[in-house]
Amino acid sequence: MPRIWLSLARTAAAAVDSGRPAFWPLTSLAPSRLTTTLLGIFAALALVITAAGIAGVIAFSVSQRTQEFGVRVALGASRRDVESMVLGEGLRLAVTGLTIGMLGAVVLGALLSTVLFGIGPIDAVTYLSVSSVLLVVAALACLLPALRAAAVDPMTALRTT
Repeated sequence: MPRIWLSLARTAAAAVDSGRPAFWPLTSLAPSRLTTTLLGIFAALALVITAAGIAGVIAFSVSQRTQEFGVRVALGASRRDVESMVLGEGLRLAVTGLTIGMLGAVVLGALLSTVLFGIGPIDAVTYLSVSSVLLVVAALACLLPALRAAAVDPMTALRTT
């Protein structure tokens, strides 16, 4: 706040009640910036943890199915077929989780509608944008295990049986 506004505020406060001291008004945005920054950091951390979890589950599934991928490649499946299969399975899991999460968000949004200000309990823009970001993160998290599954050497995979 410029100093002129502070002096005008003090003059107005003194005109109303000269017996009370005029305190400095809160002019800093630091508390709200700190809260917003921390919220952003925690959201990014949650997104990284989510991506690591998805990648871990898909990588474990790929490691358990190495022989299957070797047989598929030996029988003529292309690497692209194996990649798309692993990506499809990972995205199917992500869509299932998003569907369950959206249903839970709608139910909780309806329950919390009394404390929401400025938005409705069902904010379609927020739901769609968050779902889109999570689907992109899930696709990227599935990419490395899919590439690893596609790179399986059929002879090595078949020898380990």
